[in-house]
Amino acid sequence: MSQNSQNTNTNSGTNSNTNSSTNTNSSTSTTEQQDSKQGAERSTEQNMKQDTKEEKRQDQDQDQQEKEKENDENSENSENSENSEKSKQNKDQNAKKNTDQDSNEKEKEKKKENKGKDQSDQEGQSDQEKQETQQDLPLTGDLVIDEETLRAVFTDCSDVIFHSFETAGFTSALCVYCVGLCDTERLERQVLTPVQEIGMEAAQVPLSSVKTVETSKEAAEAILEGEALLLLEGSNVATTYPLYKAANRSTEEPLAESTVRGARDGFTESLATNLSLVRKRLKTPALKFRTRTVGESSNTSIALAYVEGIINASLVKEVEQRLDRLRVRDILESQYIEEDIIDQRFSPFPQMIATERPDVVASNLMEGRFAILVDGTPFTLVAPVTLFSMLQSPEDYYQYVFMSVFLRWLRYVFYVLSLLLPSAYVAITTYHQEMIPTVLLLSIARAREEIPFPALVEALIMEIAFEALREAGVRLPKQVGSAVSIVGALIIGQAATTAGIVSAPMIIIVAITGIASFMIPRYSASISTRLLRFPIMILAGTLGLIGVMLGIILIVIHLSSLRSFGAPYLSPVAPTNAKGLKDLWWRPAPWNKPR
Repeated sequence: MSQNSQNTNTNSGTNSNTNSSTNTNSSTSTTEQQDSKQGAERSTEQNMKQDTKEEKRQDQDQDQQEKEKENDENSENSENSENSEKSKQNKDQNAKKNTDQDSNEKEKEKKKENKGKDQSDQEGQSDQEKQETQQDLPLTGDLVIDEETLRAVFTDCSDVIFHSFETAGFTSALCVYCVGLCDTERLERQVLTPVQEIGMEAAQVPLSSVKTVETSKEAAEAILEGEALLLLEGSNVATTYPLYKAANRSTEEPLAESTVRGARDGFTESLATNLSLVRKRLKTPALKFRTRTVGESSNTSIALAYVEGIINASLVKEVEQRLDRLRVRDILESQYIEEDIIDQRFSPFPQMIATERPDVVASNLMEGRFAILVDGTPFTLVAPVTLFSMLQSPEDYYQYVFMSVFLRWLRYVFYVLSLLLPSAYVAITTYHQEMIPTVLLLSIARAREEIPFPALVEALIMEIAFEALREAGVRLPKQVGSAVSIVGALIIGQAATTAGIVSAPMIIIVAITGIASFMIPRYSASISTRLLRFPIMILAGTLGLIGVMLGIILIVIHLSSLRSFGAPYLSPVAPTNAKGLKDLWWRPAPWNKPR
């Protein structure tokens, strides 16, 4: 800076000298030089002052800049610290926001899921409601609209036929029927041809059987029952013609309930036929049939039968309440209903009788019981029952009194043998040999001399093999089933004895037990003895006769607490009913039969 000022000063001095020399033409050079020196000194002093002032200003400016820089740095540091604190706070806030957002998103997702479930439930309910409303729509009289409604009900039902035609009066008509359920030949001959050639009044169907329907639901039910539905243009009422196709078997004798003396007819799969078979035996207006439809998908027709004045009215109400609580989707056999209305579902003892014989149903109805007949199966349910009624046969009243009493007592004895004989043999031969006579004990010892298994294992092997043979004989065709039973009983039993796997006394015990189980009139009652035989055998093999008595006590306790629609299962023994005991130990005359 000083050099630049000096240069500027010299330049100005020279310029002033030249200017002074040119402007003033003084005569003397000395004076001029002195004046020039003084001017130069003054200018240099002024320049020096200006330079110092400028330097001071520059120094002040630098100090101010430094201060400003320091302030800026301090402010930047403070801002950075504040920014860092703010960023931390922002991070914390962001983290909180993120957690809140996550929780909110989770809650939203849950809400969405709940909404989706609610919507799906609502959609399912709405679909059901739509289907119900579609089936409940009234007939309008407009043939196009009514046909669309019925086609919507029977979507993808290729067996439902829609036949459009014109009557003799040139009125549009629609006939709807189900192939296989409706007799198409009778429909063509008795309804369609006369209506097309003559008119509606020419239909050759009894007027007493012709019905009218007003809604699509009633129309669908009539079609699925096998009736032909006829709709006319301009009429909001449809006509149904009961042209059922007979595809049922004849009322032949039931194979599972054969009898020496008695009726030979049996129930079929048709509910109307079964009701007529019962009505044929009880020709009284006191015999009541209450029909209803059960099953959400199958829509099975059932009938509650009882004799008014004999049955307890409270029992009828109880049965109807249990039938109202049925929530079974499909009912293909009467067992579906039995499992849902009995008192104790997991008891091995049957609480209802399943029979194919109309005379058995009629006799039980006259004793104050009820019956449930199911469409599509020949087996009818009868209740309430007791243990002793399961051991009685309807044939007892068809034979001479002394023979009936003898067979009834024989049945009681062999029922006990079918339950306890293998267990007693295992317990005595294992723990109580002193109870066997010496000669018989020596014979049993010689027979079991080469048997590698204890009595319990031997009994279990034979009982399981016998049950397998029995099940195989039932499932195989009739021509083969008897042969399998003979081969299993003779050849396999003899081979097992020769091979030393089982002893001859054990085969005799198992054979007697099997014959005893066949003497039980009710197949469902024999199933309970077959099931209870195995746990009692295990108790006998581990505890001896004490285990057998323990098993009997447990069975009696269970039977004492068991009820069949409110009736004690051991009645008339417990609780004791003197009037009912007459039909237990003796066979009274038919006119003295207790009710």
